[in-house]
Amino acid sequence: MRSIILRASCAMIGFVVSGAAVHAQEVPPTATQKDDSYHSDPGRDIVVTGVLPIARQDMLSGVAVLEGADLTQKMRPSIGETLSRTPGVSATSFGPSASRPVLRGLQGERVRVLTDGLGSIDVSNTSVDHATVVNPLLADRIEVLRGPQSLLYGSAAIGGVVNVLDKRIPTEVPDEPVHVGAIATYGSAANERSVAGSVDVPVTEHLVVHADGSYLKSDDIRIGGYALTPELRAQALASSLLPPDPDAEEPIDFAANAAVRGKLPNTASKTWTAGAGVAYITDGGSLGVSYSHYDSLYGVPIRFATEPGQEQEAPRLSLLQNRFDARAEVNANGALIDKIKLRFGYANYRHFELEETGEIGTAFYNKGMEGRLELTQAKRGAWSGATGGQFFIRDFNVVGDEAFLPKNSTEQWGLFTLQQLDFDRLKIEAGARFEHTSLSGKPLPDQPQFFRGDLSFDAFSASLGASYRFAGDWRFGVNVSRTERAPAAEELFANGPHAGTEAFEVGNPDFSLEKAVSVEAVLRGGGPGYTLEASAYHTWFSDFIYENQTGDLEDGLPVYQFRQADARFYGFEVQGTLTLAKFGDMELKADALADYTHARIVDVGAAPRIPPLRLLGGLGVTSPKVDLRGEVEWVDKQTRISPFETPTDGYTMVNAELNFRPWGNDRPLSFAVSANNIFDVDARRHASFLKDYAPLAGRDIRVTARVNF
Repeated sequence: MRSIILRASCAMIGFVVSGAAVHAQEVPPTATQKDDSYHSDPGRDIVVTGVLPIARQDMLSGVAVLEGADLTQKMRPSIGETLSRTPGVSATSFGPSASRPVLRGLQGERVRVLTDGLGSIDVSNTSVDHATVVNPLLADRIEVLRGPQSLLYGSAAIGGVVNVLDKRIPTEVPDEPVHVGAIATYGSAANERSVAGSVDVPVTEHLVVHADGSYLKSDDIRIGGYALTPELRAQALASSLLPPDPDAEEPIDFAANAAVRGKLPNTASKTWTAGAGVAYITDGGSLGVSYSHYDSLYGVPIRFATEPGQEQEAPRLSLLQNRFDARAEVNANGALIDKIKLRFGYANYRHFELEETGEIGTAFYNKGMEGRLELTQAKRGAWSGATGGQFFIRDFNVVGDEAFLPKNSTEQWGLFTLQQLDFDRLKIEAGARFEHTSLSGKPLPDQPQFFRGDLSFDAFSASLGASYRFAGDWRFGVNVSRTERAPAAEELFANGPHAGTEAFEVGNPDFSLEKAVSVEAVLRGGGPGYTLEASAYHTWFSDFIYENQTGDLEDGLPVYQFRQADARFYGFEVQGTLTLAKFGDMELKADALADYTHARIVDVGAAPRIPPLRLLGGLGVTSPKVDLRGEVEWVDKQTRISPFETPTDGYTMVNAELNFRPWGNDRPLSFAVSANNIFDVDARRHASFLKDYAPLAGRDIRVTARVNF
């Protein structure tokens, strides 16, 4: 099967390249090809994630966009923390370096993190301590898409898609001899120092060369109080009064664990990246390739022992990825096909989980490739659409005494289509996806605890939605979808201790397809000086796969067992803005958002690690040169918990930010200053596996300078 896929992908590349060459001859290039998009705002109104770019106002599901000054202010070392104040998004918060986004209470395998439309091709979905190989420092724009269109990127995207867009493969020819972009940031909470930059050079009228790089270094992060919750501190102090365990290899100082405060040990990091790309761009299409290198060394917070018999480790991860990407687009302008798009990516990834001595405890190796072919139909009256195919291959291996997964491989291919009818006021959208997944467990002869054999799944997903513009810019939409997802290798094959999460993880190879029926309603609109966007959703899961703590200990680690049961998820997101006053070229604006997810495992109880109700409100002044804004984020306590899960206290954070453009919006230099968690509160995210051991960062003053010329 793999050879067939590889031959097919090579054939697709050859077809698109030859098509681009033919079309370039038929349509002579013109000087109008050059533009100033390297300096212009790409526009929040158009969402490019999905097979069809679509106006945000017309989206049939929840969507969020980060770009410009907003992205600069919210940028953090990890994609999860960067998006954590976005409607409907929380974060796993497994330390500052390994924090993935949580969308509507769903995380891990159900949230696809993409770079320019393709997966990150790493092992971040395998475990929460594994960082996502996506660099926010080099992002031009981040789009978060939830709902039916996200399923066109794979059935695993039932929670949603996070697409990080950059210009590593150029899409336009700069209108200047050299285009330079750079950003530098200092954050006080972790003594964080980072710098990133890119250069684009038009070698000829159609050929553009790109180079970029980044460097980030941070110390252990500062926290506003104790590392452990009061309950665990009391437990550790009580254990400190017990006689030492004579069987323990190394005595644990429980009193010292209880006293950890002010700094979160083992959270320092160092990351550097480098990349290069080249693209040939004409009016008839484009062809480009790129190479990127990602190198990171980071620690994850310690799950401090509080009782005899518990293990305690301080793992660090040394991560390396080399990746190649290709993109081709043909403006066919035919009677049937308008555009042809091809994306392909290959990555060789490894990371080592290091012991405190620096020795390699467990090694993770992953080689993967992913490709997409999209055919955009020529518009016929009100009818438009796109159809395509996608494949994904992964060879994954874990080596070491604490290997919790066997060597395994995943091969997946899918076909998808999205069709739209646009009658102006009424818009109708239908989508479908078929996906075949084959998984193989290949343990070594001395690993009898692991499943050996082949499994395969066929999944079909479909959606239907409509929206109606009923007054001015106001639009109301409803979509219904039925989705199926094949279990991942981690959910099927896991059976062993994992030092990174300090947990003993157990999968189940007998799992069946996870199925869901979802309904979502969306309302968007606005008027003079105000906007409003609201969405409400309900999902009925059958055979929902979840990981739950059993209460048992294995090898001194808490046991987390993957299980399957019916589940119910529902919730909402609301956000809006209001212009309160205008003073010449200055405006006084208020903004607010609220989000909530309620999740229940049928006949079991509350689903684990579900974020509680959150409210966030801000008040700011904007002008051509200066923006000033303050905000208050209130997060409710979470007492709806699963067995062996602990409740989480609520918290209130106060933040402030300042954007300064010395020469106005049209000049290349800008500064951003922010004060986060001003009152140094002890805050913990319920979605985090380590919330009882690792609070969020304390007071953090951040200064960022960005140039773009």
